[in-house]
Amino acid sequence: MTSSAPLSSTASGPTVSSDPSDRRRWFALAIVMTAAFMDLVDVTIVNIAIPSIQEDTGASFSSIQWITAGYALAFAAGLITGGRLGDIYGRKRLFLIGIGGFTLASALCGFAVNPEMLVASRILQGGTAALMVPQVLSIVHATFPAHERGKVFGLFGAIVGLGAVSGPLLGALLTEWNIAGLEWRPIFLINLPVGIAGLLLGRKFITESKAPKALRLDLIGVVLVTLGMLMLIYPLTRGRELGWPVWGYVSMGGSLLVFLALVVFERSKARKDGSPLVELSLFRVKSFAAGIAVQLTFGIGLGIFFLVWTLYMQMGLGWSALRAGTTGVPFSIAVSFAAGISVQKLVPRFGRKVLQAGAALMVAGLLIYIWESDRYGMGITSWQMILPLVVMGTGMGLIVAPLTDMVLSEVPKEHSGSASGLINTVQQMGNALGLGLVAVVFFGSIDDRLAPPQVGPAFAEAFQHSLWWVAGVLAVIFLVMFALPARPQRQAEGGEETDDAGADAGADAGADAGVGAAGASGSDIAKEPALTS
Repeated sequence: MTSSAPLSSTASGPTVSSDPSDRRRWFALAIVMTAAFMDLVDVTIVNIAIPSIQEDTGASFSSIQWITAGYALAFAAGLITGGRLGDIYGRKRLFLIGIGGFTLASALCGFAVNPEMLVASRILQGGTAALMVPQVLSIVHATFPAHERGKVFGLFGAIVGLGAVSGPLLGALLTEWNIAGLEWRPIFLINLPVGIAGLLLGRKFITESKAPKALRLDLIGVVLVTLGMLMLIYPLTRGRELGWPVWGYVSMGGSLLVFLALVVFERSKARKDGSPLVELSLFRVKSFAAGIAVQLTFGIGLGIFFLVWTLYMQMGLGWSALRAGTTGVPFSIAVSFAAGISVQKLVPRFGRKVLQAGAALMVAGLLIYIWESDRYGMGITSWQMILPLVVMGTGMGLIVAPLTDMVLSEVPKEHSGSASGLINTVQQMGNALGLGLVAVVFFGSIDDRLAPPQVGPAFAEAFQHSLWWVAGVLAVIFLVMFALPARPQRQAEGGEETDDAGADAGADAGADAGVGAAGASGSDIAKEPALTS
């Protein structure tokens, strides 16, 4: 969820208030945690309301994809820059700008009069979240002394886990209740009182801090990353509706040239002032390069699964938002439980085999789900979904909790902040790409002209088809994981090498993987104490 790019400099920055008698820092903690909670809930709350949004606004399937993918893309593109802006101009200042912009964007989402306005507002929401969220752990780091951070990160993990679990349920309830006849709109409008309170209280209780040696901005790098992703994702989401025009293939091919230009520019930027958006030298570390590949493909798989899962249950099976939301609870519980034992008990003993077992379990859960969906057809029940969801959730918990620490274990300490920020950004980009691919793997297998009785079976078949794609992605992840270190160095050495930046990076790991997934961020609950001990 958060970018850790600025945290390496935070470690050397001033500690704002470590006086045990100063209670202001706990108010500041509550404020930034509430902002993190609001961001995560806003991501997970949207998926469950998508059918209601489509029915009310008449949004096309490509617009539905952009309501989720637009947020993820804007969030990913701005994460590292948001962190650096906080280092340069002050974390409190950027946090307040971010939470104010996020609240305004939420209001625009809630009062959107058409799908285009909603998509634009969601992109704005993602961009302002990228200003707000990276400051959360930076403020915590600058406000609390080292001996208190373990407890603070434990609280942070609990809040993040609660946000991931409660998001879909809250979204389902708000949609079902249809408050004041607003239907889906309260899922965004609920942010207004919370955001306004955070803005007012943040001005009073959060103390300003800056990094003594902040990296410079790389706005050209941000533009190139965003342009490349847009050129790739936009044709994917619009291509099917437009009959796959030639310009779409040209755009997707051109995105490769843009990414190549990004590499050339970042090399030049590194030589010129040492502050590139992407630290390319990190890719010389085999485990890091493999980890980035895992994060990207994992994000793609999750982006596909969670959107098509929602469409399958609500638009295919005709379930209510509340029934769909409660069906995901076993998945959330399984993720949280597996995440806890993976970091504290399994990874120190078995290393990367735990992550590979997680990928294998997720594939097994997907295969069970495919089999059950085919066997029970339109008569499948929530109870029958428990087995595949628990198997998948267990596998996901084994991956998301230790993955970032595994990827960072061989990265030099001086680059841990940049590396963790890049990991988080790539995860979000993978998620956006996965959401874009839904047009191909899900909607691409559905006939445009279906009679009403055919819609349900067509969606069920498209769901099964999509799960085969996700299983294929996870099989690739399983193989790439062989390039990860057998055991993360920091854990293998009893945590002695875990610097503050690395610990804060770990605080982000589970939350990132859980964006759009109920309960995925429960991994943070287990991860923090292990990394900060």
